[in-house]
Amino acid sequence: MNELQLKYGCNPNQKPSRIYMTDGSELPITVLSGRPGYINFLDAFNGWQLVRELKKATGLPAATSFKHVSPAGAAVGLPMEDVLKKIYWVDDMGELSPLACAYARARGADRMSSFGDFIALSDICDKDTASLIKREVSDGVIAPGYTDEALEILKSKKNGNYCVIQMDENYVPAPLEHKEVFGVCFEQGRQELPIDDALLSNIVTKNKDLPESAARDLKISLITLKYTQSNSVCFVKDGQAIGIGAGQQSRVHCTRLAGQKADNWWLRQSPQVLGLQFVDGIRRADRDNAIDVYIGEEYMDVLAEGAWQKIFKVKPAVFTREEKRAWLDKMEGVTLGSDAFFPFSDNIERAHKSGVKYVAEPGGSVRDDAVIECCDKYGMVMAFTGIRLFHH
Repeated sequence: MNELQLKYGCNPNQKPSRIYMTDGSELPITVLSGRPGYINFLDAFNGWQLVRELKKATGLPAATSFKHVSPAGAAVGLPMEDVLKKIYWVDDMGELSPLACAYARARGADRMSSFGDFIALSDICDKDTASLIKREVSDGVIAPGYTDEALEILKSKKNGNYCVIQMDENYVPAPLEHKEVFGVCFEQGRQELPIDDALLSNIVTKNKDLPESAARDLKISLITLKYTQSNSVCFVKDGQAIGIGAGQQSRVHCTRLAGQKADNWWLRQSPQVLGLQFVDGIRRADRDNAIDVYIGEEYMDVLAEGAWQKIFKVKPAVFTREEKRAWLDKMEGVTLGSDAFFPFSDNIERAHKSGVKYVAEPGGSVRDDAVIECCDKYGMVMAFTGIRLFHH
């Protein structure tokens, strides 16, 4: 199959729409179920590249949760502690396969952003992963293959309309890529930069102690940034992205956005949130929304009289700003990658508030000295990669 007709492009009024191979070769995908759309394929192909690289860099199964051509989450298949299982709503599923753990982490880190995601998996989708996907609101999945049990589960989702795509894992794209904007064709070499230990070797801070686990997390951060709409920064801890800030014009706004998401991830693990008692039958999305509001500044929206009774069995106490700050001060060992240099030390100041200990950025700013000095103030380890990772 050389081409595939789509319902429409980014929006329903943008017709006709299709994907096709300009060289006349076969498309490297097979649609096993559903009818993927234009944006679905953008997410699928970007997500596939991301998980393929994560698997190559770490040797672990990988998953990503994509929304609007940027990852909402990305992770490798490390085991989960009980607290993570609970905040990701998988504590009732027993022991999960490494691939299912990867997706639970990728989906769970920012459940608000992952609602209605498109999933990419590095390995053959197994029953555990398919069972997890079935219970979430999602548009589709791309993987190199599916077990018979997994495919049966996924084909039953959305009354048989769930999008399931099989990717040819041996497909190698041409070294030059093209896109057209306003009738003008753009051409560039593909971004094939390997994200490896050598990229992290130029440590410019006084503290040069970069543990293997932190190097792994920095590589996960930088690989995630390769497929995140710029400007972008990515906070990673224990093998998973916990805060991704994408598409902001100002880098510090990107850092603040990603940092707030990382903070929310940690706040969800606090005793105050773990102790919330939800009414029976509450939907998963409503539960996620309620937690997001409860830990934010608009908490009275869910605690007001007449509102809390619809969500909670018992009215929770206000999670005060002081209590939240005290809990956030316990977060440590976080890594942070940036797709371009930090032009001011305010990015580091904000990162410090979210427990960042390790940083990777290209360097090259006229204020590099001030940024390094700020890292030294907090005992951080920072590597200059020398390479920008813009993605558009």
